Amino acid sequence: MIIIPIKEGENIERALKKFKRKFEKTGVIKELRERQHHVKPSEERRETIKRAKYKQHLQQEEE
Repeated sequence: MIIIPIKEGENIERALKKFKRKFEKTGVIKELRERQHHVKPSEERRETIKRAKYKQHLQQEEE
């Protein structure tokens, strides 16, 4: 459970912003999205290689 201490007279918007930041740091949403569908290890590996090739291509274009 996330607890955010609110000082008296503190703006609700600021407290909500703190809550959202803490909630995002826990990684709950990211984990939930990953669990929604299963990706085979071979497909995951293929995707990482594809990303690495793309990044390398961009770096070569800069030079």
